[in-house]
Amino acid sequence: MTGTVGDFLVERLYQWGVRRIFGYPGDGINGVFGALSRANGKIEFIQARHEEMAAFMASAHAKFTGELGVCIATSGPGASHLLTGLSDARMDHQPVLAIVGQQARAALGGHYQQELDLLSMFKDVAGAFVQQASTPEQVRHLLDRAVRTAVGERRVTAIILPNDLQDLPYSEPPRAHGTVHSGIGYSKPKVVPFGEDLQRAADVLNAGRKVAILVGAGALQATEQVIALAEKLGAGVAKALLGKAVLPDDLPWVTGSIGLLGTEPSYQLMNECDTLLMIGSGFPYAEFLPKEGQARGVQIDLQPDMLSLRYPMEVNLVGDAAQTLHALLPLLEHKADRRWRDKVESWRAHWDKTLEKRALVKAEPINPQRVVYELSPRLPDNAIISSDSGSCANWFARDLQIRQGMQCSLSGGLASMGAAVPYAIAAKFAHPQRAVVALVGDGAMQMSNLAELITVAKYWQQWDNPQWICAVFNNEDLNQVTWEQRVMEGDPKFEASQSIPDVPYHLFAISIGLQGIYVEREEDIADAWERALAADRPVLIEFKTDPNVPPLPPHIKLEQAKKFASTLLQGDPNQAGVIVQTAKQVLSSVLPGKK
Repeated sequence: MTGTVGDFLVERLYQWGVRRIFGYPGDGINGVFGALSRANGKIEFIQARHEEMAAFMASAHAKFTGELGVCIATSGPGASHLLTGLSDARMDHQPVLAIVGQQARAALGGHYQQELDLLSMFKDVAGAFVQQASTPEQVRHLLDRAVRTAVGERRVTAIILPNDLQDLPYSEPPRAHGTVHSGIGYSKPKVVPFGEDLQRAADVLNAGRKVAILVGAGALQATEQVIALAEKLGAGVAKALLGKAVLPDDLPWVTGSIGLLGTEPSYQLMNECDTLLMIGSGFPYAEFLPKEGQARGVQIDLQPDMLSLRYPMEVNLVGDAAQTLHALLPLLEHKADRRWRDKVESWRAHWDKTLEKRALVKAEPINPQRVVYELSPRLPDNAIISSDSGSCANWFARDLQIRQGMQCSLSGGLASMGAAVPYAIAAKFAHPQRAVVALVGDGAMQMSNLAELITVAKYWQQWDNPQWICAVFNNEDLNQVTWEQRVMEGDPKFEASQSIPDVPYHLFAISIGLQGIYVEREEDIADAWERALAADRPVLIEFKTDPNVPPLPPHIKLEQAKKFASTLLQGDPNQAGVIVQTAKQVLSSVLPGKK
């Protein structure tokens, strides 16, 4: 082809199937932006307000589509700003390519403006493949390897392009010694264990009387197979946060989320099972899994380095979740004894009543659990939901009831603040006909997400369906960390670090052409959701929530209780409200009709 290196790069990305890039411009990457402009829309460029948000969008694009996510930034600070969003993709095993500019080749090593050692800087987050181009002929194989590595290994990769190189005429590598001639194309392989290993796994599962299953993001495409397996084994199924959409919550043997943000039945499931099957999950907290030696274990994962990492498994299977379960199912025996399943379903039924009671407890002014409790039944069937990290993730994990066909995600392994709104933006670009809802704390809104509402205002009229809602939990507190200070450290709330300004988020939304709704009464929550879902444009709903409603763990340990008591003895600035709301939440699960 003729044209510049930038032109070649854009065309090659298009040949690889890339149709959307998220980023922010700058002179270090202008040659590629010029090529994007000349390509006349073959690849859509989405302008974020900040490079970190663009990287989160690329990560979310990969999560919600299964495709390669691509982000782009200039040299120096533009490149360094990408790192948090790229780390999110790396820790959640998402295929993302970062394209970054660099200063001119002749200036490198000269302490030039915006010259950073990008190869070293990206070595951790893009360790699977990060290279800097030196000649036009090199760009072809660098891009091909970066894309193939990203999609084939589900990793983050990066290409660094000096700005002078981008504008040089592109030339193909000559047929000569010392050159590389790469090609495009990747087909996902069938990855299934050998028959004898599947039989070993079946033997363990068939011998179990009380089987527990834990599913994660690696099982998102295996819903049908997980249901069939759980029914055959009479098992209960818990869900890691990134696997929340694997199974619909209307199945009575699905115990919900696991871990600190998890449910009581998931905690009981793991503590009483005699057999554990983990499918596509890197759930990190081993203390919420069975005690070592309590249960026989089988694990299925595409990544060998994730096997037998959280719990010592008897059988470790490297394989695609859906394909491996499909091959495993004929080897499993139907368990006629349903006493274990009945027990799991009774735990779940009791928990549903507890959740409802907790959500309906009166708070000052709004119980944050009720915000999500009222949302669940009103969500369209194919909605996509994102959540930020923080206390809102508790309500996302427990109170949001997922139905089949929905998608949801958040920053899992990294657990970064600031991901919910860029995730929701990327979801809407990927699926413009679907309703999208972001659940966000006020800390994340102030940190970065408030600015990304401007991105929504810039683009929303391009979307087929205007249903895009940002729900802000405004409690003027960095709430999750405040509760961690109280329960994990035994310290009262440190107001200097935890209290944040009260910002009229809904008025900001109105000021940039979106709809804003303010809610400070619990009886208005349901109507606010209905108004937002019926609106003719994106909506920000600001819920004035009570920071003293505790995100209770599924099981309160003695050490946690002691530290919480120590907090109160020292005198917490919110002590009266904390005592009242904690008492209400605890009592709601033991006293019938208590609110």
